[in-house]
Amino acid sequence: LSLSLSISVERACNSSGDFNHFPGDPEFGDIIQRAEQAIEGGVFPERISQGSSGSYFVKDSKGKILGVFKPKSEEPYGHLNPKWTKYFHKLCCPCCFGRGCLIPNQGYLSEVAASHVDTRLGLGVVPKTKAVYLVSETFHYNTIDRAKSRGKKYALEMVPKVGRHFHRVGLPPKLGSFQLFVEGYHEADYWLRRFEAEPLPENIRKQLQSQFERLVILDYVIRNTDRGNDNWLIKYEKSGEGEGEKAIQIAAIDNGLAFPFKHPDEWRAYPFHWACLPQAKVPFSQETRELVLSRLSDMNFVQDLCEDLYEMFMADKGFDKTMFEKQMSVMRGQILNLSQALKDNKTPIQLVQMPRVVVERSRTGGQGRVVTLGTAFTQTFHCKRPFFSSW
Repeated sequence: LSLSLSISVERACNSSGDFNHFPGDPEFGDIIQRAEQAIEGGVFPERISQGSSGSYFVKDSKGKILGVFKPKSEEPYGHLNPKWTKYFHKLCCPCCFGRGCLIPNQGYLSEVAASHVDTRLGLGVVPKTKAVYLVSETFHYNTIDRAKSRGKKYALEMVPKVGRHFHRVGLPPKLGSFQLFVEGYHEADYWLRRFEAEPLPENIRKQLQSQFERLVILDYVIRNTDRGNDNWLIKYEKSGEGEGEKAIQIAAIDNGLAFPFKHPDEWRAYPFHWACLPQAKVPFSQETRELVLSRLSDMNFVQDLCEDLYEMFMADKGFDKTMFEKQMSVMRGQILNLSQALKDNKTPIQLVQMPRVVVERSRTGGQGRVVTLGTAFTQTFHCKRPFFSSW
């Protein structure tokens, strides 16, 4: 009896299944269920040492990594961020901390939204990412939460009739982004250096260029402010060089610092580091134009995308409709520029050098250079530039 009670207590303490439902994606739901079962069985998520916030490798019952979980409460601005270096950075040098163009503590939504944009555009470079709830004793909780958890667990064990009336036993589930883990990939820097020394066969080089262009499109549309060559990945399998096989693939991870509410215009420009690569000097291919141009040029598609993102972002407790609309105004401007660059056969480096644009819902009045796009939107050129700018 005591053994069965102990097992039921453990399940009550570690359950987050009541929050996670994915009826439209049973495969993803199955992965989350395996993760929850592993946690219940004592295979806990492992904190990743790199980065400026709390993020975790989540495993199955056999210890295989299923995905990366980034809790909202442990983001750089989160009140439970376990990385103390970021706290002192904020305390001692506030003018250089964070990104003034981003809404604080919204990284998990940025991760999820980037995955959705990737899916809607058919890019296929972002590992599937969704918002989930997970609970684990290896996550960073405050002392009060841990004390409450121990007290309720003790009450349930000693006085089951009383304990069953608790709304929740154990630690509170954490909301965050869960990105599926990709195997066989290395940081882009690793392979790019190899490719300089050992040039790729022509058919593989074209594959890399095509994948690279998809990364560019993703980053530009969402205005990623944190894309170095260490946070996008390349998978290269020489055995797959046969015709018709994809021997090289790119994975765009770490999309939590995107969707700004204004273009960077304070201290730093947050440039796309891929703009310095030789691949950025090659005009967008016909394949890429055929993939995305018809969608990006369709304002109905763009509006549908904005409405999709609205449904995602409004679920957050700190949602602000006015700020969200500013985020979408920046994204619409990025899409407008990208569409024109694709039509004009520009290169990625020429794309990032185009004047920065904001496309807002039309309203009476307004200042600066404004060009009417129609009855619904107006285009404004954002002229203010950051103090340190390379573009």
